[in-house]
Parts: sequence; C-alpha cells; structure tokens
Amino acid sequence: HHHHHHGHDADEIFTSWGVNTARKFTVEGIDAILTALDGGNYGQILRSKGIVPAEDGSWIYFDYVPEEHDIRTGSADITGKLCVIGSNLDETGLKTLFGV
Repeated sequence: HHHHHHGHDADEIFTSWGVNTARKFTVEGIDAILTALDGGNYGQILRSKGIVPAEDGSWIYFDYVPEEHDIRTGSADITGKLCVIGSNLDETGLKTLFGV
C-alpha cells in the first residue's frame, strides 16, 4: 500500500492576476465577488486582496483566502488595485467578475 499525498506538486504553477482600477465598488459587491471566487469557476484561488474606491467616496479593503474573507472600509489616496493569486486562473472571467 503506497499512498502519495501531494499538497503541492512541484510543477504546479501559481499565477498572479492584478489590475489597477478606478471602478467604484460596494461592500456588497465585493462580498459577492469573493463568494464567487470560492465556487472554483475562476481557477483555484489561493489569495486575493485589494483596495478599491467605494461609491460613497471611502475605500474598500478586502482580503481573501479560501472559505474566508474580510472586508472593511477606510480612507486611502492611491489608485484602486486588486490582486488574485492561484493556479489555472480564468483571467477573462476574473475581469468580468470584477468588472474591470
């Protein structure tokens, strides 16, 4: 009986997708996006984070790991940016999901 458990295969490539965006988001919108990332339709997402402008003039900070995400609002004076890290990322789908 030989069982091989691979947490991460050596040839598994993780890619990072990121954009700068001026698009305004809502907390509810980000929550829905991060929930969608859990579904597996956009690749195997390991981590996502970003700072994006909110519709009310504040900024939304989000931090995502599988099955768990944290969203808060604050102030910032930089360009909105977001990043998704994982394998087999569907970059076209991600652009559509985030609307960028």
